[in-house]
Amino acid sequence: MILSEKYIKELVRTRYGLEVTVTSIAGYEDQNFLLKTDEGTSFIAKVNVNPTDPAFLEAQISVMQFLKQKDEQLGIQQVMPNLKGEGLTIEHDGSNVLYLRLLSYLEGTFMADLQECPDSVPQSLGAMLGGMDQHLKGFNLPAAYRYTKWDLAQVMDCQEQLHYIKDHEQRTMAAYFLLQYEMEVIPLRRHLRKAVIHNDANDYNVLVQDGKVSGIIDFGDMVESCLIDNVAVACTYLMFKNANPLRAAELFLSSYHSANPLTEQELSILYYLIAARLSMSVVTSAMQRSQSNNAHHFVSEKDAWTLLYQWIKLNPLKAQDRFNLCCGYPSVLGTETADTVLQKERKEIVGANLSISYQRKLKITRGALQYLYDDKGDTYIDCVNNVSHIGHCHPVVVKAMQRQLARLNTNTRYLHDSLVKYARMITATLPPKLKVCYFCNSGSEANDLAIRISRHFTKQKDVIVLDHAYHGTSTVAMELSPYKFDGKGGPGQQPYIHKGMNPDLYRGNYRYEDAEAGEKYAADIQNILKGLAAKGTGVAAFICETLLGVGGQIPLPEGYLQAVYRHVRAAGGLCIADEVQVGFGRVGEQFWGFELQGVEPDIVVLGKPIGNGHPLAAVVLTEEVAAAFNNGMEYFNTYGGNPVSMETGIAVLEVIRDEELQQRALETGNYLLEGLEKLKAKHQIIGDVRGKGLFVGAELVRNRENLEPAVPEIDEIVESMKERGFLISTDGPLHNVLKIKPPMLFNKENAGAFLRSLDEVLEGF
Repeated sequence: MILSEKYIKELVRTRYGLEVTVTSIAGYEDQNFLLKTDEGTSFIAKVNVNPTDPAFLEAQISVMQFLKQKDEQLGIQQVMPNLKGEGLTIEHDGSNVLYLRLLSYLEGTFMADLQECPDSVPQSLGAMLGGMDQHLKGFNLPAAYRYTKWDLAQVMDCQEQLHYIKDHEQRTMAAYFLLQYEMEVIPLRRHLRKAVIHNDANDYNVLVQDGKVSGIIDFGDMVESCLIDNVAVACTYLMFKNANPLRAAELFLSSYHSANPLTEQELSILYYLIAARLSMSVVTSAMQRSQSNNAHHFVSEKDAWTLLYQWIKLNPLKAQDRFNLCCGYPSVLGTETADTVLQKERKEIVGANLSISYQRKLKITRGALQYLYDDKGDTYIDCVNNVSHIGHCHPVVVKAMQRQLARLNTNTRYLHDSLVKYARMITATLPPKLKVCYFCNSGSEANDLAIRISRHFTKQKDVIVLDHAYHGTSTVAMELSPYKFDGKGGPGQQPYIHKGMNPDLYRGNYRYEDAEAGEKYAADIQNILKGLAAKGTGVAAFICETLLGVGGQIPLPEGYLQAVYRHVRAAGGLCIADEVQVGFGRVGEQFWGFELQGVEPDIVVLGKPIGNGHPLAAVVLTEEVAAAFNNGMEYFNTYGGNPVSMETGIAVLEVIRDEELQQRALETGNYLLEGLEKLKAKHQIIGDVRGKGLFVGAELVRNRENLEPAVPEIDEIVESMKERGFLISTDGPLHNVLKIKPPMLFNKENAGAFLRSLDEVLEGF
């Protein structure tokens, strides 16, 4: 029932004895009207038609009257009684019942409408809200003990509405923050102080006059809940459109704390409560957009998304530290001294040849999709961790692991649906002949198994690899890895391992300008095969990454694998595609790297991204090869194919599909490569830019003519980028290639920021 201004005018005249002009104004659930008398006095009329909880309307009146009695200057509207002296007017209109409240009009501008927000606004809001909460301590209001969807205690209900957010990136971010609320806040809620709270000091409920908050209106979301929730809501909206949102929150908290002291425990979860309120806001807006055209329902949506994008870039520890300090509590940041002690202890008890990245070591304490947070409060964009393929702590994967771990985790000697389901999902992404799966725990183990299978099938031991290749850390995998066996401390090349040329189009024997480079590099493999044949020796397998990682972030020359596979099969060997660093949509154009070459391997090795950091790997092979391997000796792997691993793998594949991450890799990767090409034209130190999708390398040289590697310059660049918040590393036989392989959630904004920072860093070289 929509009420007319004429109707309200008559109702106010008969029930309040006032002659007024009436103007309808926006409202969320109530119907609101601005009233003016001839003398210039203004009122607000709030009308509810057939409310579900009339007692709560009475409760709102009670709390406003209570606060006015406590402090006339508090900035709370007065409840105007009707001619019978009642604060709530009930009017029957046919089958409808109207509940009318007449409130005094507070002068001021909505905080949302301020062009600038001076420091006095958060300070005065903190003082006012802190004073209000101080007065309400112990205030008993039974109607406030209720369920409302805007109570942060109920924020997990939003999980069921996440699907209303159609943008994949935004949906995942909201889901991530809901997961963090579940992990960080829910276990503490029963220990937190409870109170009757306003619960909605949003930017359209806070009025500002002469640079200070003049009033807080609308108790429609009032509830009995955790006191810190009230602080979180106010902080959230105070930070909207603010160039320095964290400082605005600090000013508010300092002032609030002076009026109504907060505890360290409450402050420790404030970051997550703010994120939860933002997530609640955007999820609700998305849901209501599908059901309503009331613009008031979406008034905060854009600002909420803007702040969410800012919030995920903010290290939670930094936020907690700043909140603590402004309230007079000690810092929570890690210290260099503590890190030095940790490094010393690590050196004493962990193998010394397990290296740590960067000159100034990082202690990473949390991951959030494409971001990493350290113990000093700094945030980094992860541009190199291709293990966390779909992002650190992706909520879908975390929840899948949690559910299955709580239900069952055991070996594969029992029937389990997930094992078969995942094997079918994996093989559905591969050529039809690749139909049989073996599951294990790491890429090293998978490569080891692949070689074992190939040797059994061919009855040969010799294997051809590419120079500078890396295939893992097991004994067999090390034998396959020139990067290791030719390196410092390496045992050297075994006689049954043969190295083919690294098909490097930038500094190899055959380069970009040679249209037949692929065939020529393949001829090198053919020559190795001829040499083996001349000695009466066959070949078990040829194995290579379908884009070369440690070899220098190198896409293979066109036609290379087609020719190599042809030569190897003619010699009786098997062709193994190592997709450990390359697969699962990373290259953008295709799901698997070998598809870029138009070939079908006999065996495919999967690892790293397959479990998004969970120890999972797989070997997928043809039925013919699998049948031969089934020779009576059981293959059993204690953890390979366990239920938790299978549910994890299923979740990863579903996220890649549902969030269209292969397309993201293509679009963002192309943007990144184009940007690097522009930097190459500007900075002589960049000799070559190469890659596919989000598998990218930039080779740095001192001289573009003789290709002298830019070492140690590249190490300085990596360190400088880290100081600017971007984690990258080096690769290549000469250690002069910038390796860029970020999680698939890496977006164009991240890429643009990376390119700008790299441009600045390269100015010094």
